[in-house]
Amino acid sequence: MHAYFRSKKIDYRHFSMIGGRKKYDTTKRGAYKWWELERCLNCERSPVETDAANNLRFLVGLRHEIEHQMTSKIDDLLSARFQACCLNYNTLIKKLFSEKLGIDKHLSFSLQLSSLSDSQVDMLSDQPGLPKNIQKFIEGFDGALSREEFNSPKYAYRVLFVAKTANNFGQADRVIQFVKPGSELAEKVNTEYTLLKEIEKVKYLPSEIIDKMKTEGFKFTMHDHTLLWKKHGAKEDGKNFGTTVSKTWYWYESWVNLVRQHCEKHREDQRDIPW
Repeated sequence: MHAYFRSKKIDYRHFSMIGGRKKYDTTKRGAYKWWELERCLNCERSPVETDAANNLRFLVGLRHEIEHQMTSKIDDLLSARFQACCLNYNTLIKKLFSEKLGIDKHLSFSLQLSSLSDSQVDMLSDQPGLPKNIQKFIEGFDGALSREEFNSPKYAYRVLFVAKTANNFGQADRVIQFVKPGSELAEKVNTEYTLLKEIEKVKYLPSEIIDKMKTEGFKFTMHDHTLLWKKHGAKEDGKNFGTTVSKTWYWYESWVNLVRQHCEKHREDQRDIPW
């Protein structure tokens, strides 16, 4: 980022305005204080597109949360974000400076030195040992993104790997083969190997649930929704119907399904719903 700003003659030093003049911030030994990554991303002339910037802001925020409280479970849970960051870095280096400066020709793929057992897959999904502050940060950051931003490969690069054997003895076989998303084979793989996919729960605001029910032809108001979740105690611990993100409650798909079942059950008389 600094190299790019320098090429565009953008001043990336911290300063304060005193008497109409810039006073640059310096260290105790007189060195300039340069913009950190977050400040670079916030610059209007930043060359980093939105989804890649979201990825970096997530990793910077995660770093602030972790500090010296590193947990061994974090790499497995967030590997998709780390992979996206590497790809974004390589893409931007080549875009801003030169194709020959890309690092992909030196190291295309890292090697996975162990396979995952079913018990390990279950452990990765639950992440029981993840510190609460990190878990809350992840939920808060993801919850603030739109669905398109969250699913962007530049925010989190998710790939499903399946062991493959050669068809014939002595047949050369590439260690990694990519299947086109949306193809018949890709859909089959996603269906048969859902345990190996990174599972991220979709979150809904109450207003989104109301709109969804109206779109499906039900008469369902915010008042109806409030009465329904209070009746079921849906926000109680252990119900797993939703979660709090940055002081705002979000509902999971499981709650949307319950709301839909309720509306279908009382479709004939939506004006007088028996709570």
